[in-house]
Amino acid sequence: MPKILVVDDDASIRQLVTDVLTVEGYEVEAVADGYAALLAIEGRRPDCVVLDVMMPGLDGHEVLQRIRAAENGPDLPVVMLTAAADDAQQWQAWTEGVDYFLAKPFEADELLRYLSYLFESAPV
Repeated sequence: MPKILVVDDDASIRQLVTDVLTVEGYEVEAVADGYAALLAIEGRRPDCVVLDVMMPGLDGHEVLQRIRAAENGPDLPVVMLTAAADDAQQWQAWTEGVDYFLAKPFEADELLRYLSYLFESAPV
């Protein structure tokens, strides 16, 4: 099954997303901040990143920019899952190259539908 990296500074959200994805059979790694996310991507490249925006240290926008600037970064799917979901935040995320945007509170089914689409339509 695909490996998903969940990045959120809120432990309850990290656990909720991890539980939802694990039940569906995904392999999940969860980290609490942007620096840990970049290290996890470098060391154990996931198949997708679920990324919060508002985090201490590196926020989600900075993490996304660094992902996209990396050698293989443009091909790594990134889903932003955030409470900062106003039009300006969404526009910024889309212009930075996010693949999908979900506002908190979110419907787990929507995240699962996107991931199902992503991995079913991925080239072999």
